[in-house]
Amino acid sequence: MQPGGDPFTTRTPRVVAARRLQRRRDRDQQGRFLAEGPQAVREALARPGIVVELFATDDAFDRHRDLINTARGERVTLSRITDDGLAALAETVTPQGVVAVCKQLDTSLGHALAERPRLVAVLADIKDPGNAGTVLRTADAAGAEAVIFAGAAVDPYNGKCVRASAGSIFHVDVVRAPDPQRVMTVLRDAGLTVLAADGYGESDLDTLADDGALAGRTAWVFGSEAHGLPDALAVAADARVRVPLHGKAESLNLAAAAAVCLYASARAQRVLP
Repeated sequence: MQPGGDPFTTRTPRVVAARRLQRRRDRDQQGRFLAEGPQAVREALARPGIVVELFATDDAFDRHRDLINTARGERVTLSRITDDGLAALAETVTPQGVVAVCKQLDTSLGHALAERPRLVAVLADIKDPGNAGTVLRTADAAGAEAVIFAGAAVDPYNGKCVRASAGSIFHVDVVRAPDPQRVMTVLRDAGLTVLAADGYGESDLDTLADDGALAGRTAWVFGSEAHGLPDALAVAADARVRVPLHGKAESLNLAAAAAVCLYASARAQRVLP
């Protein structure tokens, strides 16, 4: 824990080292990433051993006493930092005074599936960090136990992705899998039905829900908003599923389509008394 004295600045070696985590290469080399803002930090601290260091401005030390006390209890290194120093670590226009250095959370595909999850989300080649983080947050809210970043998907520890997840990155098993075709095979071998979200799919989501086809263990596969799901993955799925459009909208964006699909499964899987 940092003793009294002057707060760290942009030139303090620990701040310089933490700032390097804004680059993917350094994140992967160090196995660490940055979580910005009180909500993300609070969720990170809820997982013991994840937060390595917490940078906070003097104002944040006063405003977020709960976080500071939790960090002390977890024996996290607490580092006072100037507003300019904090701004250098943060990637938002108006930083909220706290940034945590966290250990990466990667889980292997085999370990994630060994827990027999009922609902899994696969982000295949989704490169936009805001979209990826939002889908991760939605998957968590719908009760998914694992989120798989497959193929050329964005780094889940990208700052924008972490912020868009609103802390959900700390709630689910995060898997990075470079071979999406292998992901499809392993998911099916693990007993999950693999459904590809596809605006031109032959199966209608409402029909599947009405027929009870969503009640089993399911993995939803989502492609990028710009290019959709790669054909090879769509063909490898058990079904290509479209969200019905009852109005005149041409399509749904990725986050909205993912929410509809994941919640349809969550509702079908819910055990009623």
